[in-house]
Amino acid sequence: MNASTGAARLTPLRIAVAATWLAATVLVIVVARVDSLAMLLIALGFGAAFLSGLVGVGGAVVLIPLLLYVPPLLGLPALGIKVIAGITIVQVTAASLSAASAHRGGGHVDRRLVSTLGPTMVVASFVGAYGSSFFAPVVLEAVFAGLALFAAAMMLGLRNRAPAHSDGPLSFDRRVAVAIGLIVGVLAGFIGAGGAFFLAPVLLHVLRVPMRYVVGSSVGIVAVSSGAGLLGKALTGQVDWLLAAALVIGALPGGRVGAVVSRRTSPYRLGMVLGLVILAVAIRMWATILGVVI
Repeated sequence: MNASTGAARLTPLRIAVAATWLAATVLVIVVARVDSLAMLLIALGFGAAFLSGLVGVGGAVVLIPLLLYVPPLLGLPALGIKVIAGITIVQVTAASLSAASAHRGGGHVDRRLVSTLGPTMVVASFVGAYGSSFFAPVVLEAVFAGLALFAAAMMLGLRNRAPAHSDGPLSFDRRVAVAIGLIVGVLAGFIGAGGAFFLAPVLLHVLRVPMRYVVGSSVGIVAVSSGAGLLGKALTGQVDWLLAAALVIGALPGGRVGAVVSRRTSPYRLGMVLGLVILAVAIRMWATILGVVI
């Protein structure tokens, strides 16, 4: 390895990610009084972030139901949906930054797509996150479950109609992309997610973006937009920073590991995995909302 290669690896983004992880670790271990719930959140943060890097989602699509159901199953205090949405947006931001830095090295992040959707979703995510404080918890759960079902249907039903690769620069309608960013951003901020789990199928089947670029670019877009959602949640007092720090500790390494595995996996397999995971989450969420025992 030459000096230039070594220097290239120490980018400002990677330094910031490492510093954030170290700061969060110190916060939880030294200040936060590590208990069973904190340790569980570290493990769940890693798993959700691994999925983020693997299939291009922010991790919220899996993390939100895990945080709802796993702690009570283990005899730990249950977390309300508003608390979960607040800490999840912190995890999504951290995981997306980590995964985006890894995908950027693989050349599958389209800057034009990110620069079009990113700013639009920043504004929309802030509006959705701020407005969520005025709605009952069951509304947040229903919106999340509905979006998950929609995303799963698109991923599994239309999976083979999307291109896997692109031989040249991506081509898409900017006006359609901006409209997508507004809708996805508001809904993502509302439920405390980055929005990649339903942004990904829309990019695939509406903008016709190849799967490789969907995976790489969506985490880049979410890394930008989820920060605005986090700000909206924080300003309305919806973030428990101690619990969020535990998630971040697991999220940062998890996102990078998932991104590395993603580059060695078939694009169509990534699409199938994403669709099946989202479908399982949607079914479980709707069963809970409707009072059906599974």
